[in-house]
Amino acid sequence: MDMIRELHGTIVLICAEDGPPLATERDANDFLGAAWAAEAAMVAIPVARLDAAFFRLATRLAGEVAQKFVNYRVRLAVIGDISAHCAGSQALRDFVHESNQGQALWFVRDIAALDARLAP
Repeated sequence: MDMIRELHGTIVLICAEDGPPLATERDANDFLGAAWAAEAAMVAIPVARLDAAFFRLATRLAGEVAQKFVNYRVRLAVIGDISAHCAGSQALRDFVHESNQGQALWFVRDIAALDARLAP
């Protein structure tokens, strides 16, 4: 079951590990709709909910989803271990590094790491 938590002044929709996957750009609409309903400024999606295509940058899924979240001014956090995905792709490692330098999309190991990232 999805949860709503306030972390350092940011309302975060924390998505459950089980549930419909984010496999297409259109699927992002469901996550954004849930965020708006919860008045959340950020959505935290577990790695388990992301289709493997998200981590293959050639599919453009990660970029399209990230852009959609930016357009609607909802921040996105990918929660979980993505080291296996990164091991085979320098481009993905670079994407993760660059994303983590900004504010719109973060890749963090767990909710505790997200909490620490949101701390002032």
